[in-house]
Amino acid sequence: MGTLHDPASQSLAAASVHAPSPGRPPEEVVPDAAPSAAPDKDVLSDVLRVVKLTGALFFWVDASSPWSVEVPRADSFAGLILPRAQHVISYHIITQGSGSVSIAGGPPMEFAEGDILVIPHEDSYAMCSAPGVRSGLSLEDSLDFFRAMAAGQLPFAVNEGGDGPLLTRYVCGFLGCDAQPFNPLLGALPPLIRIRHAAGAPSDLLDRLIELTLAEVSVQRPGAECIRLRLSELMFVEVVRRYLKALPPEQTGWLGGLRDPAVGRAVALVHENPARGWTIEELARETGVSRSVLAARFTRLVGCPPMQYLTRWRVQLAARLLTDGLAKVSAVGRDVGYESEAAFSRSFKKLAGVSPAGWRGGRRG
Repeated sequence: MGTLHDPASQSLAAASVHAPSPGRPPEEVVPDAAPSAAPDKDVLSDVLRVVKLTGALFFWVDASSPWSVEVPRADSFAGLILPRAQHVISYHIITQGSGSVSIAGGPPMEFAEGDILVIPHEDSYAMCSAPGVRSGLSLEDSLDFFRAMAAGQLPFAVNEGGDGPLLTRYVCGFLGCDAQPFNPLLGALPPLIRIRHAAGAPSDLLDRLIELTLAEVSVQRPGAECIRLRLSELMFVEVVRRYLKALPPEQTGWLGGLRDPAVGRAVALVHENPARGWTIEELARETGVSRSVLAARFTRLVGCPPMQYLTRWRVQLAARLLTDGLAKVSAVGRDVGYESEAAFSRSFKKLAGVSPAGWRGGRRG
């Protein structure tokens, strides 16, 4: 389950390399290293663009006690709300009241007004007014709901629960994105993220985004649905930034790697120029540390060596180009850094499980 996180905002722009401090171990520094200017690449934005984060569904729930909502695994209804999405993320913004949430039958976690809940891995989950309360609805009932909501057959505001005096109100959103061949952000997120709203905290970007969304709800105008979905994408990005801000210093994973001066710079360099013929020696020289230190630190934080990360990102870029464009396979391979079509095809199939042509056909079929 997720850890509690205080709200804060932080940019995920590429990290810069700090000058070696007197206490820094000498083996971490390459004496003749001459790092170039810090890359300008905003890595988080680059990933979200390539994996195509897209708002899919967004609605309001008024739940009177006793109430319970059981949501099946997202892969069971993804085809109903966003047919071309590989993966669906759900999140909830609690604007009034309280309750509890449990992921895939796990222990319940309480939530309160102002909290934001994110379920990034398509797990089934239940939200209710108190632990043990269940709606009794079947999987088919849930699928019927999503089918009707996606078809515009239900009102934007949905009523749930009984006739009790306690009211919980929350905004429910679903986002689509690519998970394959490689989405480093998804792998860095826990099963549940809860962002808590600190009492008395000044209004920030997320508060303003929520206010804009609620304003669109209260006054139905042409284009309102499009505005709400775009706002839902922005809210998700801000939640990820808050999650990053609250990570403990020892946290590993892709997001933890972005905070490390050398690893964050190496990741940014790869994203800034993925087609360049990078070597571990060049990346180490550009980040100002030794080859062995970069390899060890990158692998520990990100979960794979730098060259393997480069390959995975190239294949993800190629998958997007194959899906969206008409260029020949050989041209796509060259665009992401492969000199021969054969080498590109081998690398792509190893990671994606199908050939580049098979990927293109499957995604467009």
